Order: sequence, then structure tokens, then C-alpha cells
Amino acid sequence: MWSDTILIVFISVCTAFLGEGLTWVLVYRTEKYQKLKTEVEKQSKKLERRKEIHGDSLDKAVKKKIERDEEKLKNNNRDLSLVKMKSMFATGFAFTALLSMFNSIFDGRVVAQLPFTPISWIQGLSHRNLAGEDYTDCSFIFLYILCTMSIRQNIQKMLGFAPSRAASKQGGGLFGAPPGQFK
Repeated sequence: MWSDTILIVFISVCTAFLGEGLTWVLVYRTEKYQKLKTEVEKQSKKLERRKEIHGDSLDKAVKKKIERDEEKLKNNNRDLSLVKMKSMFATGFAFTALLSMFNSIFDGRVVAQLPFTPISWIQGLSHRNLAGEDYTDCSFIFLYILCTMSIRQNIQKMLGFAPSRAASKQGGGLFGAPPGQFK
């Protein structure tokens, strides 16, 4: 079981590097991405400075400028996401093919023992294709997903592909703060 666990962690590291390599080839090295990323960084820092200086100012002109900057930042983040989209499709296709191959190899094998019993709606994934009723047994797919989620984030940071703290702080994603939050 330990050898399977270590192998799955190794597979996760390799697929994360493969995904980042594919993303670098399709997105990160393009001029359009570099330009948009620089613009997002610059606007994020500008907006952060403006919010620090003016804080909760009641001046309508300042509020309008902040809202305008937030809207520009939102539009540039959307454009950046669209540039990344083609890479996401290619990476998703490659990962799906690899996932189905590895899933058939590890089908029905307990690859790890969880130190907890997962909540009921996760048990279907954590105990997928495993015999028995011991829900602390972990299937390949669950361990692989957990490893890939954590490892890929760290690899992106290590390679310098993760968004900056300033851009992340300004809600530069799908679930970011709405632009009108400072009204």
C-alpha cells in the first residue's frame, strides 16, 4: 500500500509538471499573456495604493475612480482568463486520458488509509471501486485529486506562474469580490 501511495504522489508531481509545461508552451510564453499579466499587476498595485490612501473616503470622485479601476482590473482579469482557456482545454484533455489510464491500473486497490472517515457525500469518491465497508480505505482517484490540487499550486508558485499577491488580493478570479464593494 505504501508503494502505491508514493507512486501516486510521484504521478501527481509528474502530471503537475506536465500540465505547467503544456501551459507554458500554450500560454505563459506568449506576448499577449505577458502584456495582460503586467497590466493586471500594475492595476492591482495602483488600486491597492488608492484604497490605502483614501480608505473609506466619502468623496464621490474618489469612489468613482476606484470603481473605474476595479472595472478595468476585472476586464483585464477576464481577458487573462480567456487567454488561459485554450491551455485549460488541452490540459484537461491530457489529464482525462492519463486519469482513465491510471484509474484502470489502480482499480479496486486500496492505495492509502485515511486518518478519518470522510463525510457521506465524499465517500463515493474516496471509496470508489473498493470492496468492503471500511470508508477509511482510500481509492486512487481521491488520493490523486488531493495530491494534484496541492502539488500543482506549489509548483506554480515555485515556477513563478501563480498570480501575485496583489492581484489575488484584489479578487482577480471567478470568485473575487464584486467591483462595487466599496460603495
